[in-house]
Amino acid sequence: MPRTDTVLADPRLAETVERLGRAVVKDAVVAAQQRVRQGEIEPEDVADAALAALPRHAAHLRPVINMTGVLIHTNLGRAPLSPAAVEAAAVAAGPVDVEFDLAAGVRARRGRTALAALADAVPAADDVHVVNNNAAALVLVATALAAGREIVISRGELVEIGDGFRIPDLLVSTGARLREVGTTNRTTLADYRAAVGPETGFVLKVHPSNFRIEGFTGSAGITELAGLGVPVVSDIGSGLLEREPLLPDEPDATTTLKAGAHLVTASADKLLGGPQAGLVLGRRDLVERCRRHPLARALRVGKVTLAALEATLRGPATPLHQALHADPRALLDRAQALADVLADSGIDARAVPAEATVGGGAAPGVRLPSAAVSLPERLAAPLRTGDPPVVGRVEGGRLLLDVRAVPADRDGDVARAVLAAGR
Repeated sequence: MPRTDTVLADPRLAETVERLGRAVVKDAVVAAQQRVRQGEIEPEDVADAALAALPRHAAHLRPVINMTGVLIHTNLGRAPLSPAAVEAAAVAAGPVDVEFDLAAGVRARRGRTALAALADAVPAADDVHVVNNNAAALVLVATALAAGREIVISRGELVEIGDGFRIPDLLVSTGARLREVGTTNRTTLADYRAAVGPETGFVLKVHPSNFRIEGFTGSAGITELAGLGVPVVSDIGSGLLEREPLLPDEPDATTTLKAGAHLVTASADKLLGGPQAGLVLGRRDLVERCRRHPLARALRVGKVTLAALEATLRGPATPLHQALHADPRALLDRAQALADVLADSGIDARAVPAEATVGGGAAPGVRLPSAAVSLPERLAAPLRTGDPPVVGRVEGGRLLLDVRAVPADRDGDVARAVLAAGR
């Protein structure tokens, strides 16, 4: 059995130590030595086996090709960043002037260029602030404006946002009291008016972004609520900054503010297509109260997030925007080309029409015409565990690889992954 330090001295492994760290490489060597003891490999193959087992990156997160047909897949990290955002994040990994004025040589407002980009993107907002996600934005607003007071909210908007977390629990955790009004399916302006009083911190409107109620329904609009004489906060959730014609029922920050909302909270990693962050937009004095609250320090974002957010706002169209606006005919052509390549190699593959969804708790009920490569269901597991992992969806006993969320330049990678899985 070769000694551990002797194997680690192999030039190939020594170089890898610089990239992955000694502990990771040593663990791979020890595992390879164990394989020798079990008779699986020869002693002289320890270095090769260790190299083959090493991860490509120091972190264990693996890049995945999302072919589920869900454009914003929370389990796969929500919106993919644009190349401009990725580059900006890499630049921000080193020392940067995130809170420093290079010209004056003094401390400056943290993330000022990202905040300026956000303000430019939503001119209807007097001021803007950024925290680490939309739940944090809502918690900060509730703490700064309504701790020890009441938040008036419709019973139809007491939603669960995922993983067991619920809006009412988040709000109560801030020290605010909930004043529930109306019913699950109908809440009128009169319901709100009867509840508003000296103890009201604000009225909250929560967009039910991950479900729909149809039939005998009704709700009061932002413009109506703005006349109640108390701040109106609107949690629009998905992060649209302006109207999206493809998603006519999805609220956006600009329209909501112009309708009379005093504050809007939203996510940056959904329809905006940026990094995980929460946005607080609206009336200057209210945003300032949030910014100056002690909790804001605990919820602030880092330099990498600020850089990626600015690049998303200033840069070219995001991958999500491109996927959302993809031509269905072009998608079918891509699926057919992929299926032809695979069929020529003996894979049971065919192009089929499909329907994609927005996902991420955005635009519930909206179906986007798409196209997929239909494969035998048995390929699902080897594709998920391949390199790169390809994640599709099983439907009707077939594995569907929906191409809408995948850039066209990755089609070759998909073909190679399927061929490897089908061997």
